[in-house]
Amino acid sequence: MKKNIIKISLAALTVFVSLTSCERNLDQISSVNEAEEQAMTRPESFRQALDGAYTAFKGTGYYTSDTGNQLIMGDLTTDNLIISESGRNSNAAAANFEFSSDIAQTTGLFSAAYAVVSRANFVLSYLENGVLTGTQKDNIEAEARAIRAAAHFDILRAYSVIPTQKSTAKHQYGIYYSESFKPLDNNASRSLSVDESYKKVIADLLIAADKITQNDADKGRFSKAAVYGLLSRVYLYQGDNANTIKYGQLALGLSPSVTTLTNFNSIWKENEGLAKITDGVLFQVLNAAPERNTVGVAYNQLIDGQYRSEFVADYDFYNSFANNDVRKTTYFTPALYNKKMYNHITKYAGNGGPVNIVPIKYLRTAEVLLNVAEASYNSGNQGTALALLNQLRKERYTGFTPGTEAGQALLDAILKERRLELAFENDRWYTLKRLGKSINRSDKGDIADGSGTPATTRELKANNDLWQWPIPINAIQANPNIQQNDGY
Repeated sequence: MKKNIIKISLAALTVFVSLTSCERNLDQISSVNEAEEQAMTRPESFRQALDGAYTAFKGTGYYTSDTGNQLIMGDLTTDNLIISESGRNSNAAAANFEFSSDIAQTTGLFSAAYAVVSRANFVLSYLENGVLTGTQKDNIEAEARAIRAAAHFDILRAYSVIPTQKSTAKHQYGIYYSESFKPLDNNASRSLSVDESYKKVIADLLIAADKITQNDADKGRFSKAAVYGLLSRVYLYQGDNANTIKYGQLALGLSPSVTTLTNFNSIWKENEGLAKITDGVLFQVLNAAPERNTVGVAYNQLIDGQYRSEFVADYDFYNSFANNDVRKTTYFTPALYNKKMYNHITKYAGNGGPVNIVPIKYLRTAEVLLNVAEASYNSGNQGTALALLNQLRKERYTGFTPGTEAGQALLDAILKERRLELAFENDRWYTLKRLGKSINRSDKGDIADGSGTPATTRELKANNDLWQWPIPINAIQANPNIQQNDGY
């Protein structure tokens, strides 16, 4: 369903995110040009304001433009992608691990995510004004809390140590968890530890899970299944296997399909903006008119019928996809550009409409299944882990014969499927980070046959401070209470 976003033109709705010293206007302006207090006396205004929070996920630094776009950052910083010499060299600094507090590749998410949080907090600030009651009030609160938790978690895993990453993580710097609408507040600090920050995220999600009643018919809004699924993600990062399984299974119970083999290509390519087939999607950021943001532009642009790519698939990674894997033809298009053959990433290119304008799959059932499979393995339940893994593989490989892996081979198979399944969905960097693994890139070049120019920087050791991205320098200048991460 297409969201209807109103605009309330009032200076008070200008969000000054003091953490980033950056102004962002809420996408809400009404034809009546009324004060926010008056607008929020109508029940429909809560929905419209909340839709503005969902829209903020498409801000620069989150899921639009090319610099720092989270649809590519989790892959270009790892062994999945390699810079294409035919591209514009966008995001090259991040690909070479040249992180700093004044480049947008690794700092853009900070301000973009806090802008999402501020919009959610605006809705919550009016929740007790007596306009909403009962189920309607509960659902608005649940969605706002889920949005707030999701954005905070994205900040947390990028800018702080992940609990499973190292033994000392829980007591290290967490994040500022914003729980009230105070756009001019510049006293925020990273006073919470990592452990306390995770507890804040989980607390919001548990309240959301308890209060939300709406089903998942509209994938562009949080549902109970999506909240359960997000809880499974957060608990996996926290290292809580029992709750990863508990909430993952609750999500799978409400939304069991991991996307069928028949539908898999269609959920990515069906049409631009607002996909008709959403099998296996738990929550997506819609991208229909009038916004129509080119979310896939960070990968490539279509020029005179040819893909000009900024980044292409690493040769070894591309060849890890079997020929009977539906993901291979869905994610990649081998094609010429300037008489050279590349393995282009066309997962977000769309099909028939404007190029690179598609919905953003924020959370899918397949990820939740993989969360539960990994946590089940970690808990000693290899039978469940294997059954779940085979359930996913059955819907990805034609002529699939169920696997019989056990022990380390089973864990390796789970992690391999995670890498293949969630490629180019902002997962690889964070999976390596939470597992405490190093990055070791191949020596292959950018051309489809492995020739060409290899990656400039091929290794990032697990103990490197760069795994925690730098806090933007303008945020620290605006608010000296914010502690910079080590190494910057």
